[in-house]
Amino acid sequence: MASFLQSGRHRRNGSAALHSIESTIEDQIASLQDEIASLTKLIGKGSRKQSEKLSAQAASSYDDLIASSEDLLRNLQDGYLRGATEVRDTVRKHPVATIGAAAAFGLVVALLARR
Repeated sequence: MASFLQSGRHRRNGSAALHSIESTIEDQIASLQDEIASLTKLIGKGSRKQSEKLSAQAASSYDDLIASSEDLLRNLQDGYLRGATEVRDTVRKHPVATIGAAAAFGLVVALLARR
């Protein structure tokens, strides 16, 4: 019977030890959950800051692109107007040469079209 009583004590002590291990594990799990929540918040803040930074860079790049496109369009329009003015001036100054050049161009196009 003595061995039966000792095994009962052992079971009680084992049960207490098991309960202690369970509470330690539960505490560790709770601690890990808190750490994961903190890391999630940090990642969220970092992602939001990075997103805002990228958004600002994209907006700045977009504005730069629009400005350079407008400048390019203005330059093309100015070049077209200058070219048209030069052609008009050349036709007015040299009408015979212009007719000859147009005839030569027409002849070349006709020869190329035959092939």
